[in-house]
Amino acid sequence: MRVGDSHGDATRHQEYGGLVQVKLHRCSTPWRWGPCWRVQKALAEQGIAYQVVRGPSLPGKRDELERLSGQRFYPVIEFENGSVYREESKEMAATIRSGRLDEKCDAPR
Repeated sequence: MRVGDSHGDATRHQEYGGLVQVKLHRCSTPWRWGPCWRVQKALAEQGIAYQVVRGPSLPGKRDELERLSGQRFYPVIEFENGSVYREESKEMAATIRSGRLDEKCDAPR
């Protein structure tokens, strides 16, 4: 499993509850600030295994993200079972840091 870091990808072998890995769908910008980085940082801080899936910067080109999540905004977390989680990034980061990310698995969109 691969985990995004500041210079690309690195390996992380930790489990979070019953989850082995999530996919973080985020913008393609490399900057270490903003909504996508806020959620990525929270996942890393909590030791949650994740794979970064970088997508188009322009919302008009996010057809795949819309098929996946029903909307065109980043960030989106995709669980192994195919369910997705999307809220404003501050709420997502708070959920992750409070240890409640597993509650969002299979949550309605």
